[in-house]
Amino acid sequence: MLELLKEQPADNIIALMGQFASDNRATKVDLGVGVYKNQSGVTPIMGAVKKAQALLLESQVSKSYVGLLGNLDFVQSMKNLILSDSLRSENFVGAQAPGGTGSLHQMFLLLRAANPNITVWISNPTWPNHPSMLRHLGIEFRYYRYFSEETGSIDFDGMMSDLAEAKCNDVILLHGCCHNPTGANLSVGEWDSISRLCLKNEIIPLVDLAYQGFGDGLEEDVLGLRRMAGLVPELIIAASCSKNFGLYRDRVGVALYLNENKKVLSLTSDNLKSVNRLTYSFPPDWGATVVNTILNDSGLRAEWNEEVQDIRSSITYLRLGLRDALKRATNSDRFAFLGEHKGMFSRLGLTKGQVDLLREDHAIYMVGDSRINIAGLNEKSVNVLANAVAKIL
Repeated sequence: MLELLKEQPADNIIALMGQFASDNRATKVDLGVGVYKNQSGVTPIMGAVKKAQALLLESQVSKSYVGLLGNLDFVQSMKNLILSDSLRSENFVGAQAPGGTGSLHQMFLLLRAANPNITVWISNPTWPNHPSMLRHLGIEFRYYRYFSEETGSIDFDGMMSDLAEAKCNDVILLHGCCHNPTGANLSVGEWDSISRLCLKNEIIPLVDLAYQGFGDGLEEDVLGLRRMAGLVPELIIAASCSKNFGLYRDRVGVALYLNENKKVLSLTSDNLKSVNRLTYSFPPDWGATVVNTILNDSGLRAEWNEEVQDIRSSITYLRLGLRDALKRATNSDRFAFLGEHKGMFSRLGLTKGQVDLLREDHAIYMVGDSRINIAGLNEKSVNVLANAVAKIL
């Protein structure tokens, strides 16, 4: 019977991984996959993570189920990391989930169950999995303008103009920081403007927070989000620990729902339990308990803070280095915007044909829209990329 299944479109990033793996050129450079790599090209396990895992190996006495919402101490610790004291503890519920993708998926399920006619507004451009998940779940979505290729910055006027069309109980999907794929971040003032729009038009913000700490700092990256949490009556957050704890394959995420209405919170929690039971029953515990151990041990947390700062400094160093190398190679300021953007990603503003030339002639792999993973570079490949871009322009 399974021969009746339809072929599915290939995931462009996964397909790119396969192409890179089969390329035998020693000079190949992978800028497609969104993982942090050190100067040796390795995605390292953080020292704080190794120490927390060692502690757990000694202290954990059971692998029995934890609960349908996962490790609730971890959920509380993540709420504190993200929102600090911007709301009282009793004004939220949450669940551990398999990564940020799992968190988004579960909240999409709740939104669809609450309102089958809901529309989710997503940025243009955005992470490709956003529209893919919404399409798969049969949820209507629309794009709002976000990034101007001409200026290399946020088109905030266009964004607000588009979002003014959102109806009551529509959802705006926002990137918490380090926008993927552009790296262009909203200012705190722009977060305030979006919050006021949500209040006025009764729109629900849903924030995908995948890179806290990789932009300006663990606290600085969520200033706008924290202000929003204090302004809007209803807020959803899907957060990932893949990047800032380096726990990519352990799939650690959290879904948070904020509301002052205790009956709504209780109803949301019950429904989260239900969709979790029907989707995967119990989320994987190990990575979440590692994160919770780190966040509640002063020594491990201090070590982790330093490691996140080192990663952020490394990405910033490479970002600025690429900006300067491109200026030298092209004798222009065309790529000056790279110095203004934050986090792991930026788009170079190249055509699909130019991206193909970089892959075919120079063994440089990036997504078709010219999104590059800054963290995939090193001091040598920065100049390799800059010189190759100058040749194909």
